[in-house]
Amino acid sequence: MIKNFVDLNSDLGESFGAYQIGQDELVMQYITSANIAAGYHAGDHNVLRKSVQRAVENNVGIGVHPGFQDLQGFGRRLLSLNPEEIYNLVVYQIGAVQGFATLFGKELNHVKPHGALYNMAAKDKERAQAIAEAIRDMNANLILFGLAGSELVKAGEKAGLQVAQEVFADRTYQPDGSLTPRTESNAIISEADEAVSRVIRMVKEGKVEAVDGSDIVIQADTICVHGDTPQALEFVQLLKEGLEANDILIKRVGS
Repeated sequence: MIKNFVDLNSDLGESFGAYQIGQDELVMQYITSANIAAGYHAGDHNVLRKSVQRAVENNVGIGVHPGFQDLQGFGRRLLSLNPEEIYNLVVYQIGAVQGFATLFGKELNHVKPHGALYNMAAKDKERAQAIAEAIRDMNANLILFGLAGSELVKAGEKAGLQVAQEVFADRTYQPDGSLTPRTESNAIISEADEAVSRVIRMVKEGKVEAVDGSDIVIQADTICVHGDTPQALEFVQLLKEGLEANDILIKRVGS
């Protein structure tokens, strides 16, 4: 479905202890939804509180960004967990972010799995179902962010959740609609102008060019910019400008 409005999200709260990752304070000013790490793949309790506070101060939707328990690998290594274990790790991380949201009198808006968990759930029906059910059982009003056209989106719809189909400003696509693995040299788009033009086409035409030159039909409800990349701030600034220049309204999913 082609639309004239879209949500703009970023993965934030991924600093840890003395290690500073991203430009969260600046990026938060340009987005409508924040996917906040809950301490498994990145983040800690101090960063989590600050991230939720920043989201509240900027009127940004508070989202949970659950990942595998893998700080060393930043959640980008696939762990062999069964559906019950995945259900429990999602419940645990939703609870962590909800705890801090409660301190500020706010409710959570959405959940978006991170990294290897996200990519696994895009193709694995059973584990996608475990994620969707964990979200539903914690709070059926939460919106599930999933890769456009993926098994995670289908599982969310089956579980009765509102689903936001997600596209990526800074990643390339395979002909089957999956993201190009980060191990490939052409996985990341580093030129902001290219990223912006691709996103505008995804929103206005419902299409994106895959790495083989073919066009993929895609639905863009929310656009992701990875907060840990050096270009994150430039990307969200130019995306906001480019979308508005093309009469595309930026607004939070569910608002």
